Amino acid sequence: MSEKYKWDAQDYRKSSSSQQRWAQELMGKLSLSGTERILDIGCGDGKVTFELSRLVPYGSVIGIDNSEDMIILAQRIYPPDKFSNLRFQVKDARELEFKDEFDIIFSNAALHWIVNHRPVLIGMSKSLRPSGRVLLQMGGRGNACELIYVIERIITHTRWNQYFTGFSFLYRFYGPEEYSIWLKDAGLEAKRIELIPKDMTHLGKEEFASWIRTTWLPYIQRIPKDIRFEFIDQIVEEYIKEHPIDNGFIHVSMMRLEVEAEKIL
Repeated sequence: MSEKYKWDAQDYRKSSSSQQRWAQELMGKLSLSGTERILDIGCGDGKVTFELSRLVPYGSVIGIDNSEDMIILAQRIYPPDKFSNLRFQVKDARELEFKDEFDIIFSNAALHWIVNHRPVLIGMSKSLRPSGRVLLQMGGRGNACELIYVIERIITHTRWNQYFTGFSFLYRFYGPEEYSIWLKDAGLEAKRIELIPKDMTHLGKEEFASWIRTTWLPYIQRIPKDIRFEFIDQIVEEYIKEHPIDNGFIHVSMMRLEVEAEKIL
């Protein structure tokens, strides 16, 4: 949702089970009547957006993402002639052009890709109908800090540091303090803002490596394609040295920022 990374949409679809599970948990907090019009920001391959559309049979859902590859895949899997209340668009969350159109704006595991959230929240406020709601979950302060520590150490090695000249950490993991201010400034009244710890599990090294390959793009895509496997393998091996495999599973401590707010009339 921020920089234009080259997403492998099919690969991501196979490696995002935790994100989907957390999205399902988040959807359970929506309290829908079935007639709502929903905007899903950072929809990716569309599988969560599709689940949202099933919850509003008399409403509609639009999924947006700035990855054209993701949207192409979503449109292919969920064509409009078969899914009449579901649409997908290539769009940057920082440049929302809707006005008074949605009852709910939903986003899961996407907004931490964006550095400046102020224009996103202002766009959300403009896009919502009076008393419209937002329900967001993203990486929050402290997210994946143990894994990040390992990766940041590895990129200083002689083997890799040449690829990280001028590199800066591009994810943004915020907390309630910032968000309470930004919501108010955007015309949104905070109902709940909290950091929620979660345990992400991966069954074995291959699944763990797949998740790193498909989601940690700011690091991965700086490495030449022909040696990325070596870089990812080193991350996996060094991480499990410090966080051993437990009954076949590799655990990563995640922290999610969850936000509920309502448009101020």
